[in-house]
Amino acid sequence: MSHTVLVIDDEKNIRRTLQMVLESADLHVIGANSAEEALQIAEDHEPDVVLLDVRLPGMSGIQAIRAFRSAGFEMPIIMISGHSTISEAIDALRQGATDFLEKPLDRNRVLVSVQNALRTWSLEKELRSIRENTEKRYEMVGKSEAMRRLFEEIEKVAPTRSRVLIIGESGTGKELVARAIHRLSPRANQPFVKVNCAAIPSELIESELFGHEKGAFTGATSRKQGLFELAHRGTLFLDEIGDMSLSAQAKLLRVLQSGEFTRVGGERPISVDVRIIAATNKDLESAIEKGVFREDLYFRLNVIPIRTPPLRERPEDIPLLVAAFVQEFAKEHGIPPKPIDPEVFDVLAERSWPGNVRELRNLVERMLILSDERITIDDIPELPEQELRRLRKLFPLPQPEHREHKRESLKSYRERAEREYILSTLREVDWNISKAALLLGVERTNLHKKLKVLGIRREDEGGPKIQSG
Repeated sequence: MSHTVLVIDDEKNIRRTLQMVLESADLHVIGANSAEEALQIAEDHEPDVVLLDVRLPGMSGIQAIRAFRSAGFEMPIIMISGHSTISEAIDALRQGATDFLEKPLDRNRVLVSVQNALRTWSLEKELRSIRENTEKRYEMVGKSEAMRRLFEEIEKVAPTRSRVLIIGESGTGKELVARAIHRLSPRANQPFVKVNCAAIPSELIESELFGHEKGAFTGATSRKQGLFELAHRGTLFLDEIGDMSLSAQAKLLRVLQSGEFTRVGGERPISVDVRIIAATNKDLESAIEKGVFREDLYFRLNVIPIRTPPLRERPEDIPLLVAAFVQEFAKEHGIPPKPIDPEVFDVLAERSWPGNVRELRNLVERMLILSDERITIDDIPELPEQELRRLRKLFPLPQPEHREHKRESLKSYRERAEREYILSTLREVDWNISKAALLLGVERTNLHKKLKVLGIRREDEGGPKIQSG
């Protein structure tokens, strides 16, 4: 019996009849002879549907609807009565009832009404779950000073109509900021439309933004609404605005100035009410100097600039982010969340994170799937290629003697790079193996093995023996 129906009627025979009818449809039935008793039952059993008589001793059916809603119950309520009037039925529906049945009750009518209510309720719960999961997905995590300032800026700008330009490195959550502004704005119940300006070919972006008329160009077999129209009364998020072509920039500028546009191939101007939020990971002022971005458009968009901080500026948020990602991916992949060794957070905090939160998110998914019962520093993958490139600039390797017509092998170069990087780390921590292993993201025993393989000894540099503690 997958669903529970609460039947509220002061007539015992009515309750018994409804119980027989509903149980024949594999429904679980609980009876109550008053609204007061029913409210207590609802607290304990959370029914999926309520069948409620209009005339009851004590609290009336209409009053009971208000009491259920005030207590936070949102399940469908079907009113039943043998003495009802049209005004009572209308009043019940206004108070939140989903249907109204008259006595004597027809068996088929009762079943159809209950099954429709259950179907609607299941869909509403599913939509609510999807909405909650979507909001959680776009939830920003952080308690650092940098994030606290960001949250304050979002709260200040969200209620206004001002245009916002979000500036930040790739992977810092610019879209999350845009969605948060929309969610906290008076437009929250209207569309949020995202446009990735870098993903749309320059020859198509005008059609995507403003739409086109039938026959406007080859392939335009019907009229198409543009993203500006779809975002009417809502928010249009122009992501990677720095990658928009100059011709599209000119057309966008005209829309921002007039609030009107014309579909490709059309003649009639269309007015829209759209709030613009733009984002970029590029230096637009430099792009203006190079002539690839319009200065007048920049000033139109940059009314309120908001900067998203890179992850390296808020390492104290890493434990919160890792914990959130572990929960997210555990649920997504159907595996239990795993405990995380504290040393993991220390190692992750030392990285520079060129890919920012997106890079961390991908790394956590990998660690969760490939780790055993818990996540340890052994589960942290080696430094990515872009990090190694950065380290090569910081610690340039001495070049080997050039031999005519002979290049150094990749294996030889890798060993030299690894040796130099480990040596620089050891010198940084005064040759303390435990600290060096933590910074390098390896087990201490593994580091000892690596030193032996690479022939690294502090004695060779004229210092005391290596510290193991």
